[in-house]
Amino acid sequence: VQLQAYGGGLVQAGDSLRLSCAASGRTSSIFSAAWFRQAPGKERELVASIFWNSGYSSYADSVKGRFTISRDSAKSTVDLQMDSLRPTDTAIYYCALRRLGRSAFEIWGQGTKVTVSS
Repeated sequence: VQLQAYGGGLVQAGDSLRLSCAASGRTSSIFSAAWFRQAPGKERELVASIFWNSGYSSYADSVKGRFTISRDSAKSTVDLQMDSLRPTDTAIYYCALRRLGRSAFEIWGQGTKVTVSS
């Protein structure tokens, strides 16, 4: 399975942005998907995750109520809708997949940069 991420850019505080990630290959093996981010000088953090079959999702406290993760199983895509963006959301965002039988997210997209100006 391979991932291609889209949608980053430069926005102002309070704006919205939608990130998309398209999976190709053996997508029937996907168990869950997630978006991570890494800000300059900081460790990578899990932003949101979603179980592929059920659609159940979870979020980091810092983005709850502002970000929404979704997936389209038919298209093998996973999106991250980001609303009410803050300068602290500035980071490189990565989509990732966990396959059936695996204990971690081990397939990664190339990252897309999001910059939120104040």
